[in-house]
Amino acid sequence: MKQLIKGLLTAVALAAAGGAYAVEFRSSDIHPDDYPTVLAVRHMGETLSKATNGRLTIKVFAKSALGNEKDTIEQTKLGALAMTRVNVAPMNNICPATMVPTMPFLFRNTEHMRHVLDGAIGDEILKDCEAQGFVGLAFYDSGARSIYSVKKPVKTLADTKGMKIRVQQSDLWVSLMEAMGANATPMPFGEVYTALKTGLVDAAENNYPSYESTRHFEVAKYYNKTEHSMAPEILLFSKKTWDTLTPADQKAIRVAAKESVGYMRTLWDEREAKSLALVKAGGAQIIEVDTASFRAAMKPVYDKFLTDPKLKDMVRRVSDTK
Repeated sequence: MKQLIKGLLTAVALAAAGGAYAVEFRSSDIHPDDYPTVLAVRHMGETLSKATNGRLTIKVFAKSALGNEKDTIEQTKLGALAMTRVNVAPMNNICPATMVPTMPFLFRNTEHMRHVLDGAIGDEILKDCEAQGFVGLAFYDSGARSIYSVKKPVKTLADTKGMKIRVQQSDLWVSLMEAMGANATPMPFGEVYTALKTGLVDAAENNYPSYESTRHFEVAKYYNKTEHSMAPEILLFSKKTWDTLTPADQKAIRVAAKESVGYMRTLWDEREAKSLALVKAGGAQIIEVDTASFRAAMKPVYDKFLTDPKLKDMVRRVSDTK
């Protein structure tokens, strides 16, 4: 009997060491089930499952089922969640390097942003999160964010002076709007429609899919293409959970995450085109903007938030990337 028990314990230990047990990783997202980021993580889960013969899988909890982004970041750090998909902005005070891709007017266009984040600079930013309890796996697109307004179009920097504009609950976003001469009004995303409709705010800012899916275009008809930010989404894995995995399983997760990026971008491009068509059909006016006047006003924002020489150098390298 003792030999039998000993043999079973040995088998269990070997199975554990070899990662033979099936594991379902829980992942969180605030977006609805059909949103590109949610679909991309599900796709990543399918890729991972195939690579491990069904041993490693991912279950995605969408629609803020496990909390807002701030909540799920904390849960992931503690190991209560294996993964979370968030915008980089809430990570700015946690992982300093994430400040760089969050900076206004940093990327020239979508192609430039993708090229930078797919390369060495993107890898450096992901790596920087490990010291804070997160393994950065990949970047997803979040589109170009622009200001949409209720009463008047925005064509130049002068048009934003005195406007009450809703922003994310972030010091950087407050400073960004203040640099435009606007009155930044931080509030949760779910409150924005009512705030626009009642006049609590004059405008908000986001990408085409969010502008469309929230029906904000019904109350804010002017979508002004400031394209002031292309701050990406970031896929984070819990370092606590990561450290329990074998190197082979870690590699499989990284490969699946990177593979999902192209899938997500295809979905994103399709979603942007569809959303743009829908808001136009709904009466939204797409306004071309003199972005040069906005860019010129951003120096105080850079001076305030990028004091670390390493981060300043990273911005320079982003700018130099062709």
